[in-house]
Amino acid sequence: MDQILIAENVVKNYGNFKALNNVSIQVPRGSIFGLLGPNGAGKTTLIRIINQITMPDEGMVYFDGGPLAPEDVHYIGYLPEERGLYKRMRIGEQSLYLAQLKGMSKSDAKRKLKYWFEKFDIGPWWNKRVEELSKGMAQKLQFIITVLHEPKLLIFDEPFSGFDPINANLIKDEIINLKEQGASIIFSTHRMESVEELCEYIALIHKSNKVLDGKLIDIKKQFKTNTFEVGLLTDDRNSLLRKLNERFELSEANFKSLEEDLKLNIKLQTGESSSDLISYLNKEGFITHFNEVIPSASDIFIQTVHQNS
Repeated sequence: MDQILIAENVVKNYGNFKALNNVSIQVPRGSIFGLLGPNGAGKTTLIRIINQITMPDEGMVYFDGGPLAPEDVHYIGYLPEERGLYKRMRIGEQSLYLAQLKGMSKSDAKRKLKYWFEKFDIGPWWNKRVEELSKGMAQKLQFIITVLHEPKLLIFDEPFSGFDPINANLIKDEIINLKEQGASIIFSTHRMESVEELCEYIALIHKSNKVLDGKLIDIKKQFKTNTFEVGLLTDDRNSLLRKLNERFELSEANFKSLEEDLKLNIKLQTGESSSDLISYLNKEGFITHFNEVIPSASDIFIQTVHQNS
């Protein structure tokens, strides 16, 4: 697949502290790419390098087919976790000023701002000052400023921070719309449920090193343990548990059920299939629930970080 951004063996030091250690990532064009990691892992440093706020000590970054160049700032939109707006400027005036910094003409900026302000229901606030906005309204404004010039690459760092559920869904839907319209997106967050919903690809940075990357669905397959969540009705629970313990690795499962059933996670041995398990269980009781345990993005995050600590 064509890549919108490639970072190759990027190193960044701050004095004796190595913020990034030979980190390489590839962001497929037209995808939503999750850049993940614990606090202090190096994600923000990499994002700053992509935005040319700072430069790498070693390594290269390529954007849209060539080495990252100063003029590429016009084709990248960045929404930082720490929002930065001039509090005493009027909203419309500030939005026009920032749009023109990104290379837009005043007339184009006005036209597109009108569209976005109406869409986000902040049109009447054009002549208000930023300091008069609620935190959520100010975040809506900064999101608009980030996407207004229709950049090829969008970088969202914790875009849902501080939003109520309704506005978080509004922003999520707009991110999906932007992707469907052809934008490529780097999405950095600690909200793993958002990663599940939005990201096709991920990279996990921990202690300045990339420790995992790839297509999320393929990573999930790698982390599968051949475990199934099972609900069973039986007349003799203790006898069934003894039989199952002799053959399988068991643990207690937690899922909602309308039945007074036995809830178990059953891990199969190599070579055994779900069909084998269903056939066996049908002989021992009545199956009320059967579901393969697929590792979540949160499970993968926690397991990988622990393994590399």
